[in-house]
Amino acid sequence: MTLSVQFYTMVSMVAGGFYLGTALDTFRRFHRHWKHHIFLVYLMEISFWLTQVFILYYVLFLVNSGELRLYVFAACLLGFAIYQVLAANLYKRLLERIISILLRILQFVNKLVKTIIIAPIQYIIALLVACIIFLVNTCIVVLRFVLKTIFLPVKWILQWLYSLLPKKFKLFLHNLAGIYSKIQNICRKCLQYISSKRR
Repeated sequence: MTLSVQFYTMVSMVAGGFYLGTALDTFRRFHRHWKHHIFLVYLMEISFWLTQVFILYYVLFLVNSGELRLYVFAACLLGFAIYQVLAANLYKRLLERIISILLRILQFVNKLVKTIIIAPIQYIIALLVACIIFLVNTCIVVLRFVLKTIFLPVKWILQWLYSLLPKKFKLFLHNLAGIYSKIQNICRKCLQYISSKRR
């Protein structure tokens, strides 16, 4: 490994350690959202550290074909220490500001979507439902009127024909209706008795 490659390796690993500090603070900032779920805690921790190892080794591979030396770890640790001493507080404040700005943007977009897209759709759906209900009620009213119009003359004709029947036949019809109602009552009582026995 030439001196220039060693120098680039040192610089890249110091930068990698600095990056690792920012990534770790960013990860810890969002850790509160899943810290109450043990499975997610382990999953996110393992995923985070595997990802960082892959990124740092990929950078190292681009610089010196992936050769690991002791000074590589020392340079990475140096970069992490530089970040903690010089930039950690500044980065955390900057991160909070970026998060607050993004939250405001998301809230604005959410309100905009609700106002421009969701609210008109809800209004259109409510209007369509109201129109359908109105049409159904109108059809029911018209159907009732048509049925009354059709069956009223039939009712008058049947009443007129019934008035022309002999009294004995009318009495027979009344008796027949009484017998039908009695049979109906008996069947109903039998069904009630059977259902109570089953319970």
